[in-house]
Amino acid sequence: MQDDPYDLRGKRIFVAGHRGMVGSAIIRLLEAEDNATILTVDRSTTDLTRQDETEAWFAANKPDIVIIAAAKVGGILANDQYPTDFLYDNLMIATNCIHSAFQVGVRRLLFLGSSCIYPKMAPQPMAEDSLLTGALEPTNQWYAVAKIAGLKLTEAYRRQHGVRYISAMPSNLYGPNDNFDLQNSHVLPALLRKMHEAKKTGQNEVEVWGSGRVFREFLHVDDLADACLFLLKNYDEPEHINIGTGEDVSIRNLAFAIKEVTGFDGELRFNTNYPDGTPKKLMDSAKIRSLGWQPIINLDAGIKQTYSWFLRQEALALRGYRGNERPAKTGQKSGVKTKKGAAKTIATA
Repeated sequence: MQDDPYDLRGKRIFVAGHRGMVGSAIIRLLEAEDNATILTVDRSTTDLTRQDETEAWFAANKPDIVIIAAAKVGGILANDQYPTDFLYDNLMIATNCIHSAFQVGVRRLLFLGSSCIYPKMAPQPMAEDSLLTGALEPTNQWYAVAKIAGLKLTEAYRRQHGVRYISAMPSNLYGPNDNFDLQNSHVLPALLRKMHEAKKTGQNEVEVWGSGRVFREFLHVDDLADACLFLLKNYDEPEHINIGTGEDVSIRNLAFAIKEVTGFDGELRFNTNYPDGTPKKLMDSAKIRSLGWQPIINLDAGIKQTYSWFLRQEALALRGYRGNERPAKTGQKSGVKTKKGAAKTIATA
């Protein structure tokens, strides 16, 4: 069993980007795997954009399985304003982690990309073979190029060295531990926070960037985490694979759905001075569906759950806790899950 790369039980599993929305969701799900050891590392001790630090960490910890969820992410405005950061940081994370994993003998690796890798005017829904068939959306091309390089590097190691490395492309994500910064976040968390604060302060209007006429597909991060573990156990092909819901929504309708969930009773003003980005981004997820996986969290329920999480974080912040901090449970050490038979999480240096 220990030599089976598809079996997660008893394995040392490194989740790169464990503090982010995606990484933390994957860890929550991995904790149910029998006797697995979940490895994490903080950027303050190992910067994955630094080759020497990344190689040293892999050499010291020797994971069996690697999940690359670490990335520099942001919305349209952030991508457009910081092209160097989005291209350089994401290129370095991908190349350093994939190469270091191979150097220490990792046989199973999952690299996560983004639906923005597809051409701006790709046929809808976007199938896996749409990659590199046209020009990218200019506002996020820097991030997209880095992600394309990562998935192609994954494919290259597999082709040249026979390792079982795979790549997956999720649609637009949301959920617990999302970034709710009003300048650098994606549309769903930004609108949720805007309307929450407008309700609290009695504002009668909320600005929505863009026309509201473009369409986006949204996937709850817990569904993505489930898909990631499913693919590690069941998928072994060179081609990257899409992960989506198969449904999209206009930004206008999304805004009104968030308005209802938050209870904001003012007006929405769509500011067309901001770019819309790609007109439509719906992915063809037929391939993963054919393997037996499908999402279970619909958008309305997901928005409600995310808002409830946001409110809990706000309440914790008022009590003096920050970020993912929680009051410690009696008998539990920080960074290690002690439940018998379940995974344990080790924060490495």
